[in-house]
Amino acid sequence: MNSQPIRLVVIGAGPGGYAAAYLAADLGMQVTLIDREATAGGVCLLRGCIPSKALLHVAKLITESREARSWGVEFDPPRIHVEKLRAWKNQVIQKLTSGLMQVGRQRKVHFIQGKATLTGPNSVHVRHVSGEETEIPFDYAVLATGSRPATIPTLNLDSPRVMNSTGALALEEIPGKLLVIGGGYIGLELGSVYAALGSRVTVVEMTSGLLPGVDRDLVRILERRLKEHFSAILLNTRVAELHEEPGGIRVKFAGETHAGTEEVFDRVLVSVGRRPNSENIGLENTRVEIDERGFVKVDQQRRTAEPTIFAIGDLVGNPMLAHKASHEGRVAVEAIAGHKVAFEPHAIPAVVFTDPEIAWCGLTETEAREKNIPVEVVRFPWGASGRAITLDRTDGVTKLLIDPQSERILGVGIVGAGAGELIAEGVLAVEMAALATDVKLSIHPHPTLSETIMEAAEMFFGQSTHIYRPRRK
Repeated sequence: MNSQPIRLVVIGAGPGGYAAAYLAADLGMQVTLIDREATAGGVCLLRGCIPSKALLHVAKLITESREARSWGVEFDPPRIHVEKLRAWKNQVIQKLTSGLMQVGRQRKVHFIQGKATLTGPNSVHVRHVSGEETEIPFDYAVLATGSRPATIPTLNLDSPRVMNSTGALALEEIPGKLLVIGGGYIGLELGSVYAALGSRVTVVEMTSGLLPGVDRDLVRILERRLKEHFSAILLNTRVAELHEEPGGIRVKFAGETHAGTEEVFDRVLVSVGRRPNSENIGLENTRVEIDERGFVKVDQQRRTAEPTIFAIGDLVGNPMLAHKASHEGRVAVEAIAGHKVAFEPHAIPAVVFTDPEIAWCGLTETEAREKNIPVEVVRFPWGASGRAITLDRTDGVTKLLIDPQSERILGVGIVGAGAGELIAEGVLAVEMAALATDVKLSIHPHPTLSETIMEAAEMFFGQSTHIYRPRRK
């Protein structure tokens, strides 16, 4: 019997990579974690999820201070100190990265800062940040190299005034006028931050609605509020040209209603999705396969066509979410350890951290229509929620998608303040195959927004306490 521990190399130290590395160490493997950055955390912690949520918290505070006037409380206009705000955001990142590195050291995970390139199915070449080069043998490898912001080749203007999400989060200044190209979640979140800080924000989206793919009833509620905070939302519109001039970036629009119109912006944020980092990591030296979009092909255990190599996270496709990557990392490691395991979730939650937030999991109405899946949809409006009224945030809705025959909950969608915190109950309900009765009979604390999930289940039976809506026969 081989008593030597499994030698595992993890390439990429983001939420998927470090989750895989740390679990592998817990299971007794000899783990090397490699990343170009000086610390674990990846894009999510360093230039994505965490810094954006820190700034969104500030944006929400500023917005609430203005809205408090209607409650009888008035504040002086906020004074924004960009340097202090930037320092606080960086401090949040530093606290988390230092904590991650500490627990990695406690697990005896060997961390290397450098560029890793596969040289075969059992070896990787590492160019250390110091310039040293080493060849590391392994029994198994987990690829977690993540993704990067996508670009628009026709709008590839080399100017410091044109930013991607990384540049926007650097918070170099608060522009007077900001154009956000792309009405997806990253563009709307960052647009919301800059709007709260004082920028006049315009969003341009080439499709007919914001957040393409998200159920329209949820998006409409968000869009109504964004129209109050943004200068303009231009749908069915694209950017035809970008030109730099002394006063800023001149933008020429094309589309149904704004064809040929031009406007000058101080800064432009390009937010049109992300692309997998599958190039220049040595895949050509292995049997690993990629698809036409550059995503690595994997099976349910996240194993590639090369039996010794696994891949996880943004590298293997949508949804590009940190929590999805983390769970994939754990599945890959358990498979390497010989456990019977597969990545087959029924509900991967998604959250748009705007104000209001949008969150959903499981089956969506859009998917149900496309796949002809029969569902009964019940919606509980937050105007009937005591807690929402005390928060002066009655613009929310909680909806359940229920199988009309089995009464099983197939999906949950929420729009409203704190929706991202509420969706976890929906995930559990879908994963556990809970019935509407299970949620209805689970006593929820009062007064809370979580009650809206219970009352939505009650509405399925026509028995909601706070809304009279008999069940349709």
